Amino acid sequence: MSIDTREAYRRALDAFGALVHRIGPGQWRLPTPCVDWDVRTLVDHVVRENRWVPLLLAGRTVGEVGDALDGDMLGDDALKAFDTSATAAVQAVFEDGALARVAHLSFGDVPGGEYVAELFADVLIHTWDLARAVGADERLDPELVDACAAWFADAEKGYRQAGVIGEQRPTPAGTDAQTRLLAAWGRPPQSDGDDD
Repeated sequence: MSIDTREAYRRALDAFGALVHRIGPGQWRLPTPCVDWDVRTLVDHVVRENRWVPLLLAGRTVGEVGDALDGDMLGDDALKAFDTSATAAVQAVFEDGALARVAHLSFGDVPGGEYVAELFADVLIHTWDLARAVGADERLDPELVDACAAWFADAEKGYRQAGVIGEQRPTPAGTDAQTRLLAAWGRPPQSDGDDD
């Protein structure tokens, strides 16, 4: 990755959070490009991922955490839920040695640095999903797009085989880097529904 993985993750979370703080009262149930996810479900997903970060980087396993992170993560104050979870996640990834630790994920053990790269990519793509859903500016940080594309070049096959992303969308020659990245993740150029 061309920039520090932790810094890329922090910046992606900041951008997602800025959009969360702009969600209007009537926008929480709007559909997103993720199949069957509305805006609230998408934000809940990111908050849940954030809440896993300190636990997994501390060496906990999915089995040890059990159902502690099941259910609604947003409660009555979605903004506070996001802010609190993002702060804790960023603190955990910047702890000394965090990238060298082993994260015990549901599909197997990975180095902490790989886990943080996956988190970064997930949040960056979901930032676009959220922007599209609420009608905000869909342009992503070009440096983060390039960093994600470089990392995803090696991860894409595994993601697609696992069924966690949609089919790659065709892109014409000369397509910009952001559109190519989104197409690799199965995102459509127009709002016609997609996988998460």
